[in-house]
Amino acid sequence: MFLQRLGNKGIRLGTLFERAATRHPGNFVVLDHDLDIAPALGRRATLGELADLIDDFAARLASIDVRPGDHVVVHKSDGFDISLLACSIVRVGAVPVLLSSKLDGSTVAELSRRVGEPFLITDQHKIEESLPSEVFDISRHVLLTSGNHPRATSFDMLSEAKRVQPVESPPDRPTLVTHTSGTTGLPKLAVHTGRSFQARYRPQATLVSLGVRKREPVAMHVSFVHSRMFTAMPISILQGHPLVVLKEDDPETVGDLFTQLPPGFIEAHPNTFLRWEELAGDSRGPLANVKYFSSTFDAIHPRTVNRLLSASRRKHARFAQAYGQSEIGPIAARTYSHKDGADFDGRCVGAPFPGMTGVRVVSRDGNTPTRSNPGYIEVKSDGRIVTYLEEHHRWEKQVNDGWWRMGDLGYRTRWGCLHLLDREVDEIPGVQSTLEIEDKLFTSVPELVEVIIIQGGDGTPVPVVCTRNDEPLDRNAWEAALRDLPPLGEPVHWRLEDLPQTSTTKIKRLELAKLIEQPAGTGATSG
Repeated sequence: MFLQRLGNKGIRLGTLFERAATRHPGNFVVLDHDLDIAPALGRRATLGELADLIDDFAARLASIDVRPGDHVVVHKSDGFDISLLACSIVRVGAVPVLLSSKLDGSTVAELSRRVGEPFLITDQHKIEESLPSEVFDISRHVLLTSGNHPRATSFDMLSEAKRVQPVESPPDRPTLVTHTSGTTGLPKLAVHTGRSFQARYRPQATLVSLGVRKREPVAMHVSFVHSRMFTAMPISILQGHPLVVLKEDDPETVGDLFTQLPPGFIEAHPNTFLRWEELAGDSRGPLANVKYFSSTFDAIHPRTVNRLLSASRRKHARFAQAYGQSEIGPIAARTYSHKDGADFDGRCVGAPFPGMTGVRVVSRDGNTPTRSNPGYIEVKSDGRIVTYLEEHHRWEKQVNDGWWRMGDLGYRTRWGCLHLLDREVDEIPGVQSTLEIEDKLFTSVPELVEVIIIQGGDGTPVPVVCTRNDEPLDRNAWEAALRDLPPLGEPVHWRLEDLPQTSTTKIKRLELAKLIEQPAGTGATSG
C-alpha cells in the first residue's frame, strides 16, 4: 500500500496534546463554548492545560476499570470535550466509539448493543430527554459528564483518581470508532486504526504547512464525532497553530470571534460555509486574513466559493476542496481562486494525491465512463477503515481487490481530473447530475441557502428550496435559472432547520424524499 512504504507508526491520540505542548508550550485553543467536563477552564486554554485535562480523565476512566481493548461509547450534548474524552479513552488503551449528539436514543441504543457491553459516557440531559432506559442494561457502566442519575456515576465523583501511565497501542490496532452519516439508514460503525489515521494526516498536513504561516490561527467548525476532527486537530496543534474550535455556526457570533482572532485557515462543512456567505459583506472583515478555506465533507457550490474568496484580502487566497469519505479519508483534491471565475465546474473534485491515493472509475455497462455515461468511483488508500464493527460482511461488499467502492457516480477526464456527478442512491433517471443542477441554481438565485433535487413519487425531479430568512422565492430569477436545465417539478419551499441532516450537516436526501411525499410535509410551504 502507499504510505506503508514511507513508514507509518500511527497517530497517537492519547499523547497528542502532551506532545504538542512540549513542541509549542505557548500555544493555545480558543472555544466558543464551555466544556461540560471542565466548565471552570474557560474558553481559552493552553495545550498544557488540555493535556493535563486529558490525563486527568484518563485516570478517572482507569479508576473504574476501563482497560486496554475495552470499548467506550461517547454520546453526550455537543461540545469539544467529546474529542478530548476520546483522547483520554485512547490514553488508557481503550477504544472510543463516538456517537453524534444528533442521533436519536433508539439508534444510540442499537449501536451500543452492536458494540457489545461498552462503557457509556453521556449526561443527565441525554438520559432524561432521549436515551431509553435499556442503555443501562446494554452498558457495563454509565458515566455522566454533567448532572446526576441514580444508575450512573458522575465524573465529579472520580476526581481524586490516581494518574496512570499512557498505554501505547500498536498502530494496526483499532484506535477509534466513528459512525457513518446514516443518509441511507442505520449508521454503520467504522473502525479506524492509528496507522489509517496517520495515512490521512499526511496529505492534509502538507496543505496546512504550505498554506498558512506559523502561529496563524486555524479555525474549525467540524463535527466532534467525525473522523476528520482527529486528523485536522493534530495537524493544527502539532504545527504550532493556535486552534479556534467552534460548536456553533451562527454568522454573527462567528464574525465577532474571527474579528478578534482572525484565522489564516478555516476548515468547515460545506453548509457551514454557505451560511457564512453573509460574513463576506461584514464591514469588520472577519474573513480578510484567510489564506485557505478548506472543506472535505460534501459538494461545495461555486457561488459559496466565490463569495468567501471575495472576502479575503490575502494575496493568492484559495479554497481547497477534498473528495473523500469517512471510511477512507481524503482521496482527491483541487483548489479554487478568483481566477477560476464565477461559473467554474463544481463537479470537478480534482486529482488523487501522488503516491498516497488512487482513483479509478469502473464502467456500469461495459462502455468507457463519460459525463453522459458515468461509472462507479472506486478508490485506494492506506487511510481506509479496517472493518465495520460487527458487520464485516458489509465492509467486504465495498472492497474489490483493495479498491473501495465509494457509492458515487462519475468519470475522469483525459487530464485525470475526477468528476463527481451523483450518489448512486440519489441518481434520477433522465437527469445527468442533480449536483450540477443544484450548482447552477445556486449561482443564478442569490437568496437560496439550500436546494436539493430529489425524485418525486412520479419520477419527476423536484427541487426542495430554502431561502435566506425564509423570504419568498424570486420567481423571475427562478424561471430564468431553469432555461438551460432539464424539466423540473414545482419547487417546494422548506425552512432550512426542518431539513433532515447528518452530524456533518449533509441533507438526508432519501429521508427528505419520503417527507415530501407526505401530505403537507413538515416544514414545507408552497413554492
